[in-house]
This record gives sequence, structure tokens and C-alpha cells, in this order.
Amino acid sequence: MDLELGMAATERSKNRRWNDILLAYKTLGVVFGGLVTSPLYVYPSMNLKSPTEEDYLGIYSIIFWTLTLIGVVKYVCIALNADDNGEGGTFALYSLLCRHANVGILPSPNADSKTNNLCPEQSTETKQSRLGKFFEQSMIARRILLFVAILGMCMLIGDGILTPAISVLSAMDGLRGPFPSVGKSAVEGSSAGVLIALFLLQKYGTSKVSFLFSPIMAAWTFTTPIIGVYSFLRYYPSIFKAISPHYIVHFFLRKGTAGWQLLGGTVLCITGAEAMFADLGHFNKKSIQMAFIFTIYPSLVLTYAGQTAYLTKNLNDHRDGFYKFVPGPVYWPMFVIATSAAVVASQSLISATFSVIKQSVGLDYFPRVKVVHTSAHKEGEVYSPETNYVLMIFCVAAILGFGDGQAMGNAFGVVVILVMLITTVLLTLVMIIVWRTPILLAGLYFIPFFILEGVYVSAVCTKIVEGGWFPFAISIILASIMFGWYYGRQKKLMYEMMNKITLESLSGLISRSEIQRVPGLCFFYTNIQDGFTPILGHYINNLHSFHKLTIFTTWRYLLLAKVPPNERIIIRRFGLTGVYGCIIQYGYADLHSLTEDDHVSQVISSLKTYISSNSNGLPQTSIEEEILQLEDAKSVGVVHVKGKTRFQVGRETSWFDRIILGFYEFLHGNCRSALPNARIPLQQSIEIGMLYKA
Repeated sequence: MDLELGMAATERSKNRRWNDILLAYKTLGVVFGGLVTSPLYVYPSMNLKSPTEEDYLGIYSIIFWTLTLIGVVKYVCIALNADDNGEGGTFALYSLLCRHANVGILPSPNADSKTNNLCPEQSTETKQSRLGKFFEQSMIARRILLFVAILGMCMLIGDGILTPAISVLSAMDGLRGPFPSVGKSAVEGSSAGVLIALFLLQKYGTSKVSFLFSPIMAAWTFTTPIIGVYSFLRYYPSIFKAISPHYIVHFFLRKGTAGWQLLGGTVLCITGAEAMFADLGHFNKKSIQMAFIFTIYPSLVLTYAGQTAYLTKNLNDHRDGFYKFVPGPVYWPMFVIATSAAVVASQSLISATFSVIKQSVGLDYFPRVKVVHTSAHKEGEVYSPETNYVLMIFCVAAILGFGDGQAMGNAFGVVVILVMLITTVLLTLVMIIVWRTPILLAGLYFIPFFILEGVYVSAVCTKIVEGGWFPFAISIILASIMFGWYYGRQKKLMYEMMNKITLESLSGLISRSEIQRVPGLCFFYTNIQDGFTPILGHYINNLHSFHKLTIFTTWRYLLLAKVPPNERIIIRRFGLTGVYGCIIQYGYADLHSLTEDDHVSQVISSLKTYISSNSNGLPQTSIEEEILQLEDAKSVGVVHVKGKTRFQVGRETSWFDRIILGFYEFLHGNCRSALPNARIPLQQSIEIGMLYKA
């Protein structure tokens, strides 16, 4: 028996190992595209003037230690452990903080303390860290924390725009070497065409795209270091002496301010590293770690070594630093591989953008867009059509607007390093508040990386005028949309809480002689549980009817990746005959695209279980009768009632509210319904219009 159990465990372990290896192979086509293709544009993005051999050795030393410290130490060894039930990214870190301490600024009308048992660590943890207490007591600190998380998300989306643009443009620029007659506009036009084709492929899902792209990325990952080895053996066999940090010190002593400004180009060597963390929901930690340590990191070290070795003997070829170091006989094969790899590079941040948009929509920080789950097995794998086409438009605009690789590199550098700095700050807070890491130990992480990334930030900020303004413009647009949406949602929630209908008021309303109790089952959707939405009174007074069996239903999206199935649906009685409350809870990584029949059946099943287990001493006949009434109501017919509200802006409304609420109404009028995933048939849906006074 023990032998059989041991053999079964060994078989499971072997299957997991092969599954991790297969996932690691797939990550090449999704996660690491932006990172491993960075040699295409790092040297061309640098504004080098009369460079020397010592300059190139110093630059290679900076690149090597940046890849090692940020890529290996920060992300692979530390950040990937800070997942929120398998999800990564800045919002996952913010989610962890909100779950383990009261640091969110969302009001809690949806948070019923009697039913909120999803975070056992909060209920059992009695002692909070000093830093956690500080954030809980300071609304300003909590708002700053939310702003930082939103900024990180906006910058990541900016990364999703610029990675495809600069990668494809840099690869296609290889046409101008053998064919000088090929103009800049032709390169830009062909790059835009390639990107449009890529975005049209997104609807097929990350798994299919990654399996298609991974062979291309594998070819790139293994051929570029081979050329790198050939190059440094031919031009500069002792290139690895530059690994010594004293070359960095000598570089800055010689170059001074000019050397500091060149950091705006060297930072691009680590571009795409954030995708390792943000794309965690599409794969898993072990597969990403395996792929980076055993393939990506050595490939980059050898490729940059070969590039640098070539440039030490050809000092002024840095403008085309990749294609010039490729040997002539393999130039065209490498051009094809480079162009294909640049297309794949775009996938990593596109997938990450879909993930963060889905998280934000689920948490009601962003207008509702369509989110499609493209895998039945991987719930984190999503696709958003609206997001996809907006990204496509911005990518093409970036190519046609910037054109020049150096200007786009300036914009790219700002995005890359700011996202990483934000991750460093949030991860440090997670260490102290969630992991309870001692301050001194957390400081050993925070201080070196904050200084390193802070120096990079100071360098790239000097490039704001020269293209760095673009990601800030994108971030301002996105932040404005998020703020306008969030402000409008909170205003609406505030009105509902101030004008809610109490249980006593509802009892009085439905007991009036002119109100008819009609047969059937009604799902009445509401945002609050402590009372009833004012739309309910509007509904009863206008239709003069109320269903004999009404379930007040709330969809609650939590700062949690996944909700346990047994806690998905929470039922309660309101004390009135035939009136129940239902909370349907989802995390931002949960799959909740249900048919109407599934939705109704799950609620009915939970309600039956609740009635049977919460009899409060009632006789069995009464319990059976209540369940029978429920089944009869369902057989008569099901109707779904939801509100459609607008703000009534009067003369007394402040100019600020007029602008922001007007913007919110525009967003609300053009976004998707709050209940798209229940697939409610149109003939069973009723919308009740009502004006809320601003």
C-alpha cells in the first residue's frame, strides 16, 4: 500500500515537473518577449558622443548588474513570491495590503461584517504592525497608496503601448542596412502593419498565441547568444572583465553628468521585467523562474557581451548596434527571426494590460469593458476587445508620431523604471505589513533597490521633453478616467446610503392596499445590503406591485484573487415573508461568465440549503412549505430588475461636481452593463430609471 502511494506521489511529481517545463516553454512566447528583445534598441537609444572602449565596458557593466539585481534578485527571487492567490502586478500587491490591513479607501456598504469571513488572517490577527496602523489611521496615506497603485497600473498600460511600438520598429529598421534606399516612412508603415496583424490575433487567447509564438522566441533566445559568443571571441575575448563593478565607478568618474544621462538608455535592458510579475496569473511562479534563470538571463548576458565586444572595435556603430554585429552570412535569417521576435515581444505587455484592466473593472475602479476568458483551465487568461483595439490605435500612433527610435526610447525608459519603482515601494509595504518582515531586513531590500531605481528615474526624467511626455500623457488620461469613474460611483453610493429604504419602510410600502403581490420570482439587483436601494421605492410606487418571492441580489467584487466556492453565495432573511438577501462574491481572478439558468439555479440551490439549515426551531412542514413556495415561484417565471440611474445636476451643484459627474455620465453611458456575465435574457429584464440629486 505504501509502495503504491509512493509511486503515485512520484508520478504526480513527475507530471507537475513536466507541466512546469511546458509552461516555462510557453512563457517564452508571452512573458519574456519584451525583455529578451531589448538588445534591438538599447544601444540605438543612447545618445553616445565620441564613445571609447572604456565607455562601452562601463555600459556593459551597468547592463550586467542591472539585469542581475533587478531581474534575478528583485523579480525572480523576491517579487514572484508576493502573488495574491496566483495573481501578480501592482494591483495584486495593493489587494494584499487591503486584505491584511484596513488601508483601502473604498467605503464598505457591501461589506457586511456578519458575512465577511473571506479573510481569516484578518479575523485571527489581533496585532497589527506599526506601519499598518499608520495607514489605517491616516486617510491621506491611504489615498497616496491608492494613487501609487493606480499610477503603477497606468504606467504598465503605457508599457503595453510602447513595447510593441519600439520592438517592431527597431526590428524593421534592419531593412535600411542592406537597402539604404528604404525610407523612414516605409519602415514605419510596415511596422504599423505588423502590429495591426498582431492585435487581430489576440482574440484567440494567450495559450494559442504563446504556443504559436514560443518557437519563434526560442529561436531568438538561442541564436542571439551564439552570435554573441562568436562576436566577443572574435573582437574582445576578455569582455567579461567588465563584470567587475569598478568599471561602473570609472565610467561615472570619466563621464560625469553625461554618464548619468546615458542611464536613460541602459535602463531599457531590463524592460519587460515587470511582465514577469504582471503575467503571473497566466502561468505560475516556478515556470517563470525556470525560464528566466536557465534561458533568458544567460541569453541576455551573452548577447550584450557580443554587442559590446563588437562596438569596442567599431566605436561609432552604436546607432545600429544590433544588426551591425550580426555576421553577413546570417544577416537575413537573423532579420526574419528579429522581426518575428519583436512581434512576440509585444505580447508580454499586451497580456499584462488585459490582466490589470480586468482587475480594475472587477474592483470598480475602471469603466466596465468586455472581458473574455480565453481558457477553460486558466482563469487568469483573459482578453478584452475594447482594450485591445485602443492599444492598437495608440501603438500605431506612437510609431507614426515618434518614428525615431531614440525619441521613443526616451518615452519607454520613463515607463519602465517608474513601474519598477512603484513595485519596489508596494512590495516593501507587503513585506512589513503582510509578511511581518523585520524593518531592518525589509530595509536591506528597499534601500538598495530604491536608490538604484531612483537614480534611473532621475536620469529618465531629464528626457521628458524629448519624448518622455508621452507615457505621462497616457497615464493622465487613464488616471482621469479612473478618477471620474470612481468619483461618480462613490457619489451614487453615497446618495443610495443616505436615501435607502429601511426594512420598516418596505414593510409599510408592500402592506398598502393598492400594492399587489404578484406571483413569480424576482431578482432585484442592488449595491447595498444595509437597507434597500431608493430605486425599490420608485419601482413599487410606479408599478403598484411586488413579487411574492423577491431576492435582493448584490454582486460583490473583492480585493481578493479567488473566492472559495462555499463562500461564493451568501443568503440571509430580512424578516418579511418571501423576501431574501443574496450576496454573490467574486475575486478579480474568478471566472464568472454564467448562463442565466446557471445563475438562477445556483442562487436557488443556496437558498434551499439556507432555509433547511436555518430553521430556527420551525417544524419540518413549514420548512418544506417554504422550499415548495420557492420552487413554485421559479416555475411561474423569473424576472430580473435593475436600476438605471442618472445624476440630476442643479444650479446649486458645484462646478467641480458638474464637470466630474458630467464626465462620469459620459463614461457610464458608453460602458457595458453591470450584469453582462449573467447573460440575462432581454425578455426577463426590467430597467427602472431614476434621477439621483447630485
